[in-house]
Formats: sequence, C-alpha cells, structure tokens
Amino acid sequence: MSELNVNPNPGFFTRLNAAMPKLRDSEKKIVEFIQNNQEEIIHLSITEVSERSETSESSVVRLCKRLGYKGFQDMKIHLAKEVIEPVKQIHEVIEKDDTVRMIKRKVFQSNIQALYDSVEVCSDEQLEKAVEAIKEAGTIEFYGSGGSGTVALDAQHKLLKLGIKSYAYNDSILQAMSASVLSKNDVVIGISHTGSSTDVLNAMKIAKEAGATLICITNSSKSPITTISDIVLQTASNETMFRTDAIASRIAQLTIIDILVASVANEKYEYYYQNLQKTRKSTIDKKM
Repeated sequence: MSELNVNPNPGFFTRLNAAMPKLRDSEKKIVEFIQNNQEEIIHLSITEVSERSETSESSVVRLCKRLGYKGFQDMKIHLAKEVIEPVKQIHEVIEKDDTVRMIKRKVFQSNIQALYDSVEVCSDEQLEKAVEAIKEAGTIEFYGSGGSGTVALDAQHKLLKLGIKSYAYNDSILQAMSASVLSKNDVVIGISHTGSSTDVLNAMKIAKEAGATLICITNSSKSPITTISDIVLQTASNETMFRTDAIASRIAQLTIIDILVASVANEKYEYYYQNLQKTRKSTIDKKM
C-alpha cells in the first residue's frame, strides 16, 4: 500500500487562519491583497506586493516570518503549491461512487492531517496557561454538546483516573445551572468545533459572570467562543459532506485534552502516578 497523502507542514491558509487574530493592520492589508490575487502574487516581487497593498516591504517580510516562512520567496513557493497545483483535498467530500477502499483512505488521511495541522496552530503559550489554570482550579468543568460532548466526558474520565475530580455536562440546563454557582477559583473548558454552540456559549457567559477562568477548545480562531474565553486552544480540521461532526475534529480535541492531562500529571509525577494505580486497582474486578 502506498503512503498516505498527508502533509506534515500545514498549508498557507491553515497557517493564516491560526495567525489572523495576532496580525497587525498592515499585515491584514497584505493578507487581503494575497487572498484577492492568489495566482498573480506568485509572479510579483516583494516591492510590487508592498506597493499594491499600500504597505511596506518590512511588513511583507514580517508577515512571512509570522506565518513560519523563511522569507517572501519561501512563502510564494508554498502558496504556489496550493494555488497552481492544489493537492486533491485530503479532507475531500466522500463522493457517491467512492469505494470502501477510497473512503477508508480519505478518512484516515483527513484524521492524520488534522493532527499535523493542529500541532502547528495550537499555541504553546496558551497550552501552558491552560495547564497552570487547571492546576490551581478548585473546580474544573467541561461543557460540550453533540460530538464535543463525548470529548468532555472523556476529559472528565482522564482527570478522574489521576484523582482530579471534575465534571462534564452536555445538557444545556445542567451547564447553565452549574456555571451559575462557580467562583473565581474555578475553571470551565468549553469544547466546540465551530465555536458557535449556543448552549456552550450561554453557559460559559454565565461562568464568566461568576468569575471563573474560561478555556476553549475550538477549530475557529474568530468564533464567538474565542472572544469570551481567557485561553484559546485551537485545532485544525475540516468537516465535509457525510463527515460533519467527523472524528477528525474529535481526534484533534481529544489530543488537546491528552496534552493538558499529561502536562498536569507531569507537574506532580509521583503523586498522580500513585493515584493512577489506585484508580486502576479499584476497577480490576471489572475485567476478565
């Protein structure tokens, strides 16, 4: 079997989506010019781009560096790969005539790519802040609905195995009720692929009014959930026809949870290791 067609280096537009909230106004003007002239820009010089976007060459260079490229030429090369010879989208729609074998490859490729892209867009600084907040929390609550609700339950399960008691709610009424009685010592982690789940948003707003620290895990850097959250943990995965609420988004979310849990446990390794042994022993009679 040939290798899966995945790209360990996220494309230009994936990087751009992750960086947008941090860009300066001049850099956003360059981005707008690039988006409106995707094919033409490949043939332009840095001077032409700066003049036509009404910015400066230093702003163009700064944007390239911010996106993780060595310079303007490096960015153009990567952009050309997407614009001139776009690799067939690995998150592509499952076609009506696809065989099981083709669907298998598309799904595997999409899930693997979601991890490659998410490791780039998820900020190390934001992860470190999230770990610190969880470590100091009096109460930890996870809110999610639909597929993200199952991720919330998984997160609660993982923390409990370490002896850290937390709560996961996927019912909107319970989310709101619990959020209303939180305090400044508590942490809420809202999980939403789109970042627009009204139930989760409503509960998080109530928790914010109560003084809790808000952490979100979301795919969209410019969604409502990011504007109210204190800490934003971003993923990168696409959903398509027959794969809405796809496992790719949940794999990315679950991986973020794994990082948080492992990082918290590593802070007090021996203590949490002993707790892990206790919780494992408590269920030993449930196994064959």
